[in-house]
Amino acid sequence: MSNSFGTLFRFTTFGESHGKAIGCVIDGCPPGIVLDLGFIQKELNRRRPGQSSITTERNEADEFEVLSGLFEGKTTGAPLTFLVYNKDQRSSDYDKLKDVYRPSHADFTYEKKYGLRDYRGSGRASARETLARVIAGAVAKQILKKEGIGFNAFVKQVGNISIPAAAYPLDLNLTEQSIVRCPHKETSDKIVELIEAVKADGDSVGGIISCRIQNVPVGLGEPVYNKLHAALGNAMLSINAVKGFEIGSGFWGSAMKGSQHNDALNIKNHKITHLTNNSGGVEGGISTGEEITFNVAFKPTSTIAKEQQTINTQNKTFNYLPAAGTMPVYCHAQCPL
Repeated sequence: MSNSFGTLFRFTTFGESHGKAIGCVIDGCPPGIVLDLGFIQKELNRRRPGQSSITTERNEADEFEVLSGLFEGKTTGAPLTFLVYNKDQRSSDYDKLKDVYRPSHADFTYEKKYGLRDYRGSGRASARETLARVIAGAVAKQILKKEGIGFNAFVKQVGNISIPAAAYPLDLNLTEQSIVRCPHKETSDKIVELIEAVKADGDSVGGIISCRIQNVPVGLGEPVYNKLHAALGNAMLSINAVKGFEIGSGFWGSAMKGSQHNDALNIKNHKITHLTNNSGGVEGGISTGEEITFNVAFKPTSTIAKEQQTINTQNKTFNYLPAAGTMPVYCHAQCPL
């Protein structure tokens, strides 16, 4: 089972949704970095469950402990180890699911691959694993901030409701004012209404998150198998419920002509730039120096309050309805990357 990501800056996540704790080990963090632990907690708070009526009912504080790699507020160069204890587990809610393969979950595939599975909230396959990634990302952000590299992510679309083209450029400072992390108020309000309506109907809905990375230097990535956008796609597609990744113009660009899509080169303030950025900041697998732009598509949450056909471990077909205590979020795209 692969639980690690990265090469020079490599992190490994561990723990299960209803185990004792979730955590991560970061190897390759440079020594002497003054870590802002408050920033890490702030990032965890952004993904924390139980923030509003449209998220999972699970209520976790997600307060972390640093077990190693930090001395007098600075990284030592040794592995950084973070731990977050699970407190609001309610594992008994899942007792009736131990012999059930829930539709579109990892239950069936996990058990067929490993011969067993942790049925309590999906174990390692749970989206709770992402809190460990958030910790690693919060550390990486602080390292990259020293190089002037910044990140912004926001909800672009939920269901068939999307930020209109006329609303761009967006004021991304408004992202945190929305409970669905959408920086366009009119669209945010419509998204909340949609999710509440879907919730009332016992269903769920998917969405799209957009990410923007600023001040990336020219030359990151390789031209063949280690393309920058391939690495980004690998990271994004490993997130629970992600079903699509596109960079720059993405699928929309396939309908354009080359004369429309090509990013013309220009000189501005003695610096080579591009007049457009349809490539999303990556050409030939290598960063261009322009803003990195990509979208990530999330499927509708698999656990819904509607009766569905499934089978159990005895290969018997029956109609399945989840217990109230096992209901998760009604939209995966509520919290940006």
